[in-house]
Amino acid sequence: MSEVITEYRNENTKDIDLLSTIDMVKKMNEEDKLVALAVEDEAEHIAQAIDLIAKQFLKGGRLFYFGAGTSGRLGILDASECPPTFSVPHDMVQGKIAGGKDAFLYSVEGAEDNFQLGVEDAKVLTDKDVCVVISASGNPKYLMGVLHQADEAGARTIAITCNSQGLVAEEAGLVICVEVGPEVIAGSSRLKAGTAQKMILNMLSTGAMIKIGKTYENFMIDLKAVNEKLKDRAIRIVAQIADISHSEALATLLKCNWEIKTAIVSTMMKLSIEESREELRKHGGVLRKIIYKKPQAV
Repeated sequence: MSEVITEYRNENTKDIDLLSTIDMVKKMNEEDKLVALAVEDEAEHIAQAIDLIAKQFLKGGRLFYFGAGTSGRLGILDASECPPTFSVPHDMVQGKIAGGKDAFLYSVEGAEDNFQLGVEDAKVLTDKDVCVVISASGNPKYLMGVLHQADEAGARTIAITCNSQGLVAEEAGLVICVEVGPEVIAGSSRLKAGTAQKMILNMLSTGAMIKIGKTYENFMIDLKAVNEKLKDRAIRIVAQIADISHSEALATLLKCNWEIKTAIVSTMMKLSIEESREELRKHGGVLRKIIYKKPQAV
């Protein structure tokens, strides 16, 4: 197996241990600036992945992230933030890490080299699901086991990697390969590679949720108002979209158990709470299908 680029020494940071702290920070920041440009180069593939995920969501499918180490942790992080942000079921987006739950907090040595472990973890997949494998090197045997089982189940497969020569790039149906170059510290793929992965995961989950109607304009209309901060946000969202006062927005939200879309439909369509809920049910919960406001010029 050839050495992957994240293992190379970075010529720009060979003297990093001799730099002042501020120069060290600037050097790392210079390298991080390259990440967004590398992600931009894969925009077309990221867009294809978003469309695929949204299509499978509308069929009742789920999104699964699989990874080892940092990659696995980033997948779990992204998955865990979807229910409170978009009010989706906890099983709609899931993250799996080689070595199981303990590996989220502690290193589980050898887990990424276990092909059969990947097969077992991927047995949750069905032909409606999307399987995203995440790896800087693209070579963990664990992920090859995941992809093998995904193919057996008929699931759609996507690879996020920083190595176009990696094994997952050969096996996945769609490949997002972000060439971030050598890391600041040779081999430490939690740095630029990890940042690239986080950026892409943000786009995949957020983009797919937007495509299935989980936002209105750029408002988070499906959030769960479970604390004071989120309740305040819900009031502001209803007030802005429905063009009413904050006190009116609060009164309506209290009537409908803090359901933002219900409050908006009730206010703008002059409907009762139950009539508003029924209207949303008829339109699959997509607010854009019920009301349309031309976006305001900035």
